[in-house]
Amino acid sequence: MPNLTAELIPAMVTPFKRDESIDHEKMEQLAVYLTENGCDGLLINGTTGEGPTLSFEEKVELVKLVKNAVRGKNVQIMVGIGSNDTNKSVEEARKIAALGVDALLVVVPYYNKPSQAGMIEHFRRIAQAVVDTEIVIYNIPGRCGVLMSPDTMLALHKQCPNIIGVKQSHPDMDQVSEITAKLPKDTWRTWCGDDSLTIPMIACGAYGTISVLAHLTGKLLREMIQAAKRGDREQALKLHIKQLNLAREIFFLPNPTIIKTCLAKLGMMEPVLRSPMVQPDDAEMARIEKLMGEYKSLVPQAVS
Repeated sequence: MPNLTAELIPAMVTPFKRDESIDHEKMEQLAVYLTENGCDGLLINGTTGEGPTLSFEEKVELVKLVKNAVRGKNVQIMVGIGSNDTNKSVEEARKIAALGVDALLVVVPYYNKPSQAGMIEHFRRIAQAVVDTEIVIYNIPGRCGVLMSPDTMLALHKQCPNIIGVKQSHPDMDQVSEITAKLPKDTWRTWCGDDSLTIPMIACGAYGTISVLAHLTGKLLREMIQAAKRGDREQALKLHIKQLNLAREIFFLPNPTIIKTCLAKLGMMEPVLRSPMVQPDDAEMARIEKLMGEYKSLVPQAVS
């Protein structure tokens, strides 16, 4: 069985100060807050964390900050890495794995659109460079321009046993079903990568979710996942429907614009984004205010 057992993993935002430097205190507070609100894993340096705008030194800094903040807590650490350059990805994987993390989330190479054979070569070289660290594939064709197939996942899992799962950010339930059918249940896990699809994907065999919404409704998501996995379809569906509009609305602007704005309104950080992300305009902010009203009615104990 994989060592990575976390079912609810928030893709953490990265709090910045007004000068766009990392806000250490807010990052540590956010990590603790998430672990106390239903999350049993944390993803650092993902897309939601504005990873593409972070220097490698900042990525290392964030891993150390979060590890220190949750030391002694029952939470697993996943770190997003990877690029469209295999050699650079191998080097990054080695350096991040050396920090002592539970898993690496490695994105499918983007922009240069590799073939399935090219994907196998890319992931094989990374996996063989960090054989003692588990790897989760980040399959997100909307950003990468290419989609990894279930057959490619199976080939990689057979060649590299430390490749143990996928974050599936693609709304094709047929493909999720095919992954479930082809990959071995005992040694492979699929995490949903789209908040509105967590319950549909679990119904098709997914293990858990890597979530943006967990910043706001972690406890409800935990309850929803547990209900689904124990076979309480009615309760799982009820919680899914309650959160569905939130799960959609937090993405009406490029991620993480909305979730960061919401967290700022809750007093958890400054509303600072790094370019090319920009602040919402007045009309967009009005829509976010409406979203916050819905959130506070759903979670009355929300931070004020």
